[in-house]
Amino acid sequence: MAATTLLPQPSQSHNSVAPRSGVIVLYGYGIRVQVDRGHLVLDDGIGSDRRRFRLPRVGHGLTRLIVIGSDGMLSLAALRWLADQDAAFVMLDRDGSVLATTGPVRPSDARLRRAQALAVNNGTGLKIVRELISQKLLGQERVAREKLQDESTAELIASYRLRLAESDGQEAIRSHEALAGGAYWAAWRDLAITYPRNDLPRVPEHWRVFGHRKSVLSESQRRAITPANAMLKDLCAVL
Repeated sequence: MAATTLLPQPSQSHNSVAPRSGVIVLYGYGIRVQVDRGHLVLDDGIGSDRRRFRLPRVGHGLTRLIVIGSDGMLSLAALRWLADQDAAFVMLDRDGSVLATTGPVRPSDARLRRAQALAVNNGTGLKIVRELISQKLLGQERVAREKLQDESTAELIASYRLRLAESDGQEAIRSHEALAGGAYWAAWRDLAITYPRNDLPRVPEHWRVFGHRKSVLSESQRRAITPANAMLKDLCAVL
């Protein structure tokens, strides 16, 4: 008798340990987060392409659970499991907007809160802002020089970064950051996006380059009109 063809079975993974980063991202439809015999059970996927994670209370490595989408089920027992394990929970809509968040509750450190309050007026806050923006512009400078091979843009960003040391207020720092950001994203504008040759006839012309960071639909970074900008926006939301 000839063998009959079996129906395709959904692929499943039963990972007992979270990624090294401590973050698990669930997406798709029919997402389920529940507790079964003390283990946190996570299901996600699209159609027959499903995944399953089963995490014990010990050695799971989970620090943050991110759910993208609103189709599925999350049990109260699962929220309690995450709270007991000091793991954060984040729920994002598919456009990147935050729908819900929870996190571990820790006692307030009065010394830290006092230092944060005084930082606005004693100059500490300005030093922190200057250092953070400096590191950001340094990263943009390196990408422009090493990845985009755009030396002129890299030098322009470097000039704005050097001016941060002379900035005497947050408004001046934000101005330098904005000018450097404009130059940085302008260097990305004409970057070609590659597609399989067979798909090119179906790809709109404006999808074949990175395009403008600012969308013509919203006059901001929201509602991106190119795939590259849309993926970047979603990645920033997850981050």
